[in-house]
Amino acid sequence: MRSSPFILAFAAAAAIACAHSQPEAPAPALQPQAAAPAPPPAAPAPEPQRPPKAPDLQPVSIYFEFDSAELSSDSRNALQSFFDGAQKRPDTRVRIEGNCDERGTREYNLALGQRRADAARIYLVQLGLDASRVSTVSYGKERPRAMGHDSESWRENRRDDLIPTAEAIGRADSR
Repeated sequence: MRSSPFILAFAAAAAIACAHSQPEAPAPALQPQAAAPAPPPAAPAPEPQRPPKAPDLQPVSIYFEFDSAELSSDSRNALQSFFDGAQKRPDTRVRIEGNCDERGTREYNLALGQRRADAARIYLVQLGLDASRVSTVSYGKERPRAMGHDSESWRENRRDDLIPTAEAIGRADSR
């Protein structure tokens, strides 16, 4: 076992050597550097100019006398205003929904509602609206706005509703 004291002495010497920390290398001295001039701030890129968005076209209702598809002067004025708005929105189509009051047969009111929708369509086309942008449908007495059985309710239900739609014009598939 002669090697045991030798190993112990060697281990003790190694432990003592490791216990002393080595001096750290001095950090390099920082030398002041001349500050590089900052580049001038870049001017913001101008935003592309977009034409102002046309106002949305709002639905409009026009009203008719009993058993009539003739446009009144109030109806013509409302159609003129609607036409002016539609001209600013060439991407918008229009659906004209003809409606009637509850009096009369279902078949009669469907035909009358169609005559009313066609009257509004013809007027808009005569004003200059492209006919391909306008569609018509008659609901007859099937979609009353007022549910009563009196003259006020009947007056409210004898109408055309002009509904702007977002369908793309000229698309074969207009889902």
